[in-house]
Amino acid sequence: MLLKQVIVKLLHCIIGVALFTSFSGIIHGEEQAVTIAASGDDPLAVKQSYLKQIHAEEAWDTVKENNTITIAIVDTGVDLKHPDLVSNLVPGVNLINSKRTPQDDNGHGTNVAGVVAAAGNNDMGITGILWKAQIMPIKALESDGSGGEAKLAEGIRYAVDHGAKIVVLSLGLNKYSTLMSETVKYAEEHDVLLVAATGNEGNSVKYPAAYATVLAVGGMTADRVADARSNKGMEIDLVAPWDVFTTALGGSYEYKDGTSMAAPQAAAVAALAWSRHPELKAYQIRQLLRQTADNLGSPGWNASTGYGLLRADRAVSEAPLLDMYEPNNRKDQAKSISISKMLTASFSDGSDPDWFYFDAPYDGTVQLTFDLAADQQVAVQHTDVTGAFTSVTAVPGTPIDLKVNKGRSYVLLQLANRNWKQEVPYKLTTAFQIYRDQFEDNDRQFKAYVLPSKSQSLTGTFHQNEDQDWFEFPVEQSGSLSIEVSADTARMDLVLFVQKQGEKAYTVDENEDGGSESLILPQVFPGNYYIRVTNVKDYAFPIAGEYTLKINYDVKQMDPNEPNNRSYQATTVSLGTAYYGLIDKVDDLDWFQFKLDEESTTQIELTDIPDGSTMFLSLFDGALKPVYNTDGTLEIRAAQRLSAGTYYVKLSANQPFDRSLYQFIVNAKPLTGGFSDIRGHWAQDAILSMSAKQIVNGYDNYTFRPDQTITRAEATAILGRAFQLTQSKTIAYTDLTTKHWAYDWIARAAGRGIIDGYPDRSFAPDQPISRMEMTSMMARSMNITGNQRGAVPFTDVDDQYWGVGILRQMKAGGWIGGYANGSFRPDQQATRAEFITMLTQILR
Repeated sequence: MLLKQVIVKLLHCIIGVALFTSFSGIIHGEEQAVTIAASGDDPLAVKQSYLKQIHAEEAWDTVKENNTITIAIVDTGVDLKHPDLVSNLVPGVNLINSKRTPQDDNGHGTNVAGVVAAAGNNDMGITGILWKAQIMPIKALESDGSGGEAKLAEGIRYAVDHGAKIVVLSLGLNKYSTLMSETVKYAEEHDVLLVAATGNEGNSVKYPAAYATVLAVGGMTADRVADARSNKGMEIDLVAPWDVFTTALGGSYEYKDGTSMAAPQAAAVAALAWSRHPELKAYQIRQLLRQTADNLGSPGWNASTGYGLLRADRAVSEAPLLDMYEPNNRKDQAKSISISKMLTASFSDGSDPDWFYFDAPYDGTVQLTFDLAADQQVAVQHTDVTGAFTSVTAVPGTPIDLKVNKGRSYVLLQLANRNWKQEVPYKLTTAFQIYRDQFEDNDRQFKAYVLPSKSQSLTGTFHQNEDQDWFEFPVEQSGSLSIEVSADTARMDLVLFVQKQGEKAYTVDENEDGGSESLILPQVFPGNYYIRVTNVKDYAFPIAGEYTLKINYDVKQMDPNEPNNRSYQATTVSLGTAYYGLIDKVDDLDWFQFKLDEESTTQIELTDIPDGSTMFLSLFDGALKPVYNTDGTLEIRAAQRLSAGTYYVKLSANQPFDRSLYQFIVNAKPLTGGFSDIRGHWAQDAILSMSAKQIVNGYDNYTFRPDQTITRAEATAILGRAFQLTQSKTIAYTDLTTKHWAYDWIARAAGRGIIDGYPDRSFAPDQPISRMEMTSMMARSMNITGNQRGAVPFTDVDDQYWGVGILRQMKAGGWIGGYANGSFRPDQQATRAEFITMLTQILR
């Protein structure tokens, strides 16, 4: 199966018959006036409940048809004689057999066509979302619904080259390919909108829906939630109803379901919108459908339903916005975006900041590419989920890479030229690259990563082209070995290779995309066994996903640390090094000892505890006085601040085990002034000075996070302590209650005139402050008004800049300095280290 043919599978799946309930006409939380919406006289329209869900009838009050553009359906063909379709068909092509017409011999394409444009108001059958249209049938799939990606790409190019403006793709692949990527790019360059189904396996979004410029459509239930079977992930754009009633072969009609039926709904609504706005480009229509989608759940984009439910009425009635994400001028207004799509937005001028956030599903890299006026650049400020802050300037067309950890990151975008007075639209394309796993570089057998001789589970990735991961497993005693590899995404089609050095090799590839592969060796003998995990040959590109390799080595293990049953026999461990052991008798105790040369925060980890066992961990000081006790069933992780000295750890279990080994490791970080992350930092002395005066403190885990951005609340509290503010002002901010930890400090700072709220009566306590705002707060604390005249103090500010006077006076007083190139970067977010350093200079 290594050379299996890549099959394009129909995303449609016959699940059953279900009708959606109709929803009331309550929009945006306001009760609307009751009106009679447009509707056709088609006798079976009563079965089309999905039309009410997307508010198609309200849209028909504005527009019902679009005869000016062609919509291509790349599928199994269309029933060319269906009485409810024939009037809306234009010539197409059969790519499977060029001597025949694109007559549907499966039914799927006919189902799709009926959703888009079954003739409306013809007293027959059903009503398409478009009453009149031009549908181009392109048969690119076989009668069983299968086909190669070459035919799919050919179908798209045929549609583009023959005048189609929209291409419906209710089909998909699990793999990325250069051919399809280039085909999608070709369509975008020719201003053709591709609309594709995400897939029906409850897994990752399929290609071509997963490409950045394809409108990816998932499926929604009657309960307004994503159907569990609808594929989800970072590429989804929106959802449409899962269940439809549509045209079928032989002039009939039937219920169908799946994202295959959701995608044509979006395509048809796009055509209605294009009828209203013929001047728009394909990417603008795509953005308009996102803009007008009905939020499901949390506001904004999410990986389950994208921007929300397709809304036909809004798509044809709302004006397209140049920037649908406004207002997003502050962090608390940041809008959620995908990390694998192209979006459009706009800077109103050089002073307009755009805040976004995204949720990375794994550690890795997010790539940003900007398309905007060639004479403009974008200042990008990124704050990772860990608090790590980076700043970089992006030029049009040149990607920048942001390192991310799994979780939420924030990005602040702004024109590098803050003095620009005109609006600057831009396109932003995001792309995600999975992290390089800890076992690399192990792409060749001679580079195989040597694993411990024990049962274990590990996680790996395919982070580069044609990635293959080799492992060496040393078998020290005869026993049995079972190996299983599984994936968390259908974009992997795993192949497992196992070979004892110098002996017969086993290659296992029995399952399809997303399936697991396993091998049982009932008897293994001492020697080195090599394990290779790869994707099938055709899946050569990096994958946003992880595989899990489980090794079960069934043998009576030996404890390499025995004898260590008494404290005086304790095994001495090196910090950061893994040790393995077992509890072979009911009364067995395993003692370890470690030494700290200075006060440190320690992390003791006991993992790989066998199923059904509970282990107990006790920590003692050098005099064997207890420090703490804890226990766990799967793992134990205990953190503690410890003084310099020798420490002992005692391990035991509720029952013996000798078929697997636990893993024990001690990590330690020396503390400086009570912080584990400031030693050697350029701001160390300032931090220690302010901490000693109790002006600043750190976090609960003994970190100070010097390079993390500082918020308005944090900065206000620090200044309050530093300048010993006591008198408060009555404050009333919409987003700040008296229970907020910094409320009293904010009230005092407001009374001193150091800080104030925003025009909308909010305070935004968690908003990061810029370097200019930091300087301004310091100046107000010192009653500096900024009236000083003279030369501009830094290369990146001018006489028109709002804070130039304060910068002049603070620079002249020796309280601030800039960067080596003469700049100050006033709009860059200030870090905790920068704030404390400036404050230290002022208080001297």
